[in-house]
Amino acid sequence: MIRVLFATSEVYPLVKTGGLADVSASLPEALCKLGYDVHILLPGYPAAVKAARDAGSRRKTRFRIGQYEVSLWQTRLPGTAVTLWLVDCPPLFDRPGNPYQNENGQDWWDNAHRFELFGRVGAMMAVGEAGVNWRPDLVHCNDWQTGLIPVFLEHYSHRPGTVFTIHNLAYQGIFSHETFRALGLPDSLWRWDQLEFYGQLSFIKGGLVFSDRITTVSPEYAREIQSTEFGHGLDGVLRHRAHRLTGILNGIDTRVWNPEEDPELAFHYGRDHLKNKTQCQAQLQQELGLEVNGGPLLGFIGRLVEQKGVDWLIAVMPELLDRGCQFVVLGSGEARYEEPLKQIARQWPRQMSLTLGYDEGLSHRITAGCDIFLMPSRFEPCGLNQMYSLRYGTIPVVHAVGGLSDTVNDPLEAGIGKANGFRFIKADEQALLATINRALENFRNRKSWRRLQENGMAADYSWKQRARSYGNLYQSILKERDI
Repeated sequence: MIRVLFATSEVYPLVKTGGLADVSASLPEALCKLGYDVHILLPGYPAAVKAARDAGSRRKTRFRIGQYEVSLWQTRLPGTAVTLWLVDCPPLFDRPGNPYQNENGQDWWDNAHRFELFGRVGAMMAVGEAGVNWRPDLVHCNDWQTGLIPVFLEHYSHRPGTVFTIHNLAYQGIFSHETFRALGLPDSLWRWDQLEFYGQLSFIKGGLVFSDRITTVSPEYAREIQSTEFGHGLDGVLRHRAHRLTGILNGIDTRVWNPEEDPELAFHYGRDHLKNKTQCQAQLQQELGLEVNGGPLLGFIGRLVEQKGVDWLIAVMPELLDRGCQFVVLGSGEARYEEPLKQIARQWPRQMSLTLGYDEGLSHRITAGCDIFLMPSRFEPCGLNQMYSLRYGTIPVVHAVGGLSDTVNDPLEAGIGKANGFRFIKADEQALLATINRALENFRNRKSWRRLQENGMAADYSWKQRARSYGNLYQSILKERDI
């Protein structure tokens, strides 16, 4: 049995800021079902340590790293049989709210120190120096917060294999040269082909340079990040390591996201019995104070930031609202997007609902109750919401980038027999509006709309096949390293 240490900075339901948490919960469980012995390594955030205590777990070992006392807790990921290790270091991780930012939305001043320590503990576990009786054959690192683990493992002759997954290349863990010095990293790492990045320290570059293999979360995004447009300054590194780069599309937890059994819904439906979807819409409209009028109801769930194309969405809303469309928006982010959305909601109170923040239950009801789901992202490594909406018979309108391009088929390209949504290519609000208009034209044709819904709901979005792809990758790494 292949043993895998899955290092991540967030995992649902203990801590979540985005899709990384969902993947970090679903993929390890799917791999365990395929026979892999996967243990998750997570910082000891307050909610995670409390859940471990409540479950009767205990500290397994203690040790010191520099000035910090560190404990390792062994527990289970709630609701699963997956082993979870918590790196308990209260001065660094016992903080309220967001794992990366304070209550004012500013990055914690010591994030480099926090995740450098997390990386050291990951490396210690990987080589059997953490005082626990389990040692992995392979370490699977995720995003910049784990980028130093492969760096620390590089000089061990009998180290495990390593794979590094990019969930979003825009977040790179960039810090000053002074921080590099303060961390006590070897001067030999301060080179353009190692951790130095335009005069700064890059955590994610450590993962890209030192891992045996690199993956990202969709085939199209793997191609895009090798270009100047989407590479965020690291396209040269990725082109250099292209022979080690693989795009594996994310999956979703089809038990949690299942319109036939979803406990967040008062009415259930499926591909062959869609009638209750109308009831879900009426209930959502009543819940949010919108007029119950049979649609079209358009939804958006996500961070209110430039990446998500929120400015394009704001630009097209007034015209569509004037024509009788309704909008439901759930998310939070920058004031420059929140404020105009608040203004639109005040101007059209019976047609526009804005909920700032995040509500897991409401996200399910929006996904079920809307007719159209909008994802006009400027870039999108994979995206999960479009797969949730497809599974719920809600037709996505997306910008044809990354995983959105890999999962949504437009009638103009695939024909109505294989189409499941609508895509636009040009990156602006006019292209978004034109594509929404095409979707609305199809919405008025109930027969073609039903076909789009059935096509979307028929596909397999589960982790089963995706987990096999990761398993095959693990085996190829270990074969190369002769482990």
